[in-house]
Amino acid sequence: MLSPESLQLAQTLVQLDTRSHVSNLPLIHFVRDHLAALGIASRLTYNADRTKANLFATLGEHRPAGVVLSGHTDTVPWDGQDWTVDPLSATVRDGRLYGRGSADMKGFIAVALANARRLAEGSAPFAVHLALSYDEEVGCFGVRELIADLREAGIRPLACIVGEPTSMVPAIAHKGVYRYKCCVRGKEAHSSLTPLSVNAIEMAARLVGKVRDMAEGFEREEPRYAGFDVPFSTASVGQFHGGIADNVVPRDAEFRYEFRDLPTADAAAMQAQVLAHARALEPAMQKVAPDAGFRFETICEIPSFLGSADDAVTRLALQLSGERRTTLVAFGTEAGLFKGAGIPTVVCGPGSITQAHQPDEYVSLEQLARAEAFVRGLASTPSIA
Repeated sequence: MLSPESLQLAQTLVQLDTRSHVSNLPLIHFVRDHLAALGIASRLTYNADRTKANLFATLGEHRPAGVVLSGHTDTVPWDGQDWTVDPLSATVRDGRLYGRGSADMKGFIAVALANARRLAEGSAPFAVHLALSYDEEVGCFGVRELIADLREAGIRPLACIVGEPTSMVPAIAHKGVYRYKCCVRGKEAHSSLTPLSVNAIEMAARLVGKVRDMAEGFEREEPRYAGFDVPFSTASVGQFHGGIADNVVPRDAEFRYEFRDLPTADAAAMQAQVLAHARALEPAMQKVAPDAGFRFETICEIPSFLGSADDAVTRLALQLSGERRTTLVAFGTEAGLFKGAGIPTVVCGPGSITQAHQPDEYVSLEQLARAEAFVRGLASTPSIA
């Protein structure tokens, strides 16, 4: 059964508005003060304008470095969604906690926080680290600063558990997410004088067609990776803007696109194909307008994650969750960044991703209770190996 403290903390965290476009400092300061009351110090790393922060705290500093419990503090917005409860109400009804971030992923953070003293004073021969990040939802930006800070401080965790909602089934792989914006500069003209112009929309369309051709190639030719809902890499265009009037050849256009690459694929090579196609189009454009061409901006680059059922941290997660199987997940997480930093990682947390980002997002109290049993088991685990 879920402890009253875990439920109360989960409600408190959900009630704090930490959408990615606002500051997460009220939540970070709440966690810092809660831990300070237990005699546990927190290490904060800030974004450039100090409106957001990561938090890293070691529970059981007298023990060697051990397992990171990782969670992001930001949530997606709810604008335009049809909620039946206030997204910040943290309503408990019919065995569920409702509210933005309840599943993704404040429930997990609350359970870890509620059991901080137990983790700090437990019999496990290793420390437990609590790592909370900012801006995961918009590109996993905060955790990069957190990992860099740990490296500079000489803190070397042995393993990491990312508490994203997997229904408490350990996940050992997910795809990467790479998003880019392409800005196209052409040359405007009256639409009756098209030979004097460079049509930015038409040039952009040729590049959009390249992205589509790549997507069809992945589906047709890429070796399958069993276990994913879509067992091949994907590419898609999500936004397109351009033009000012029907009778003006457009000077400017822009579009945004993404790749979701399998752990076995090469996302850098995918982007290189797009860049090469753009460069091949530019000479003809620049014969008419020397400053015409393509400019690219990186929106986010979230690496794929590939762990193993044989990893010690995966075996630990299976033991603590009571599960006999692992899974793969379609969504991106910070796991690839922790793994890339040399920290063996698994993804395992309460709730379902089908509820995340949705109206009336919720996590069941049963799932939170399973997460609490998981965390309490960690406090007395004799070994990570």
